[in-house]
Amino acid sequence: MHIPDGLINDPRVWLGADVVAAAAVGYAVRRESRRLRPEEAPLMGVMAAFVFAGQMFQVPVGAGVSGHLLGALLAAALLGPWRATIVMALVIGVQCLMHADGGWTALGLNIVNMGLAGTLGGFVVHGALRALLPGRPGVLVGGFVGAWVSVVLGAALIGAELLLTGQPDMAGPARALVVAHVPIGLLEGGITVGALGVVLKARPDVLGLAATAVRGPQPGAAEEAR
Repeated sequence: MHIPDGLINDPRVWLGADVVAAAAVGYAVRRESRRLRPEEAPLMGVMAAFVFAGQMFQVPVGAGVSGHLLGALLAAALLGPWRATIVMALVIGVQCLMHADGGWTALGLNIVNMGLAGTLGGFVVHGALRALLPGRPGVLVGGFVGAWVSVVLGAALIGAELLLTGQPDMAGPARALVVAHVPIGLLEGGITVGALGVVLKARPDVLGLAATAVRGPQPGAAEEAR
């Protein structure tokens, strides 16, 4: 889903994305610098490494844009939306500098489309479904749907950006881009559910659940309570 330099050639569009990305990342850094505890930092590092590795496997979908795992919703589910925003911005920035994925004029666009679409947009869906379905079902269903939304929303944002450039005949490619990412979103949802399932077994507290909420009452628990 990386946008290369020159695909969105209207400065008003990519500069606007730069402003949105800088505002979101700046707020996230200010907010979390006051809240992050030292023992929580390693999880952010592990999540950044996982997302970086996952995004290395790319599938071309045309018009110079590639489809791949985003990981934004998974990061938001495990870290919270604002810490996930920092992680995604770091990953996308390193990819831009080291691997030429995207470019300087596309950096803000890529942070918005691949990062904020999941850490903020997809996370809203995830949170709503967790509220409707408490416990493990809400985590998994919310993870799947939220991850799918993050991919399709990111593709829709790219389509909208193409249309905003004013280039002729962009409606067809924009529509095709969204359609191409619908099955990619299903794959993203499946990977996200698998990762969340592992976390639920090992560390349900990371997802705000007690062990009993995931595994159910343990044998002898009732006798111990009495």
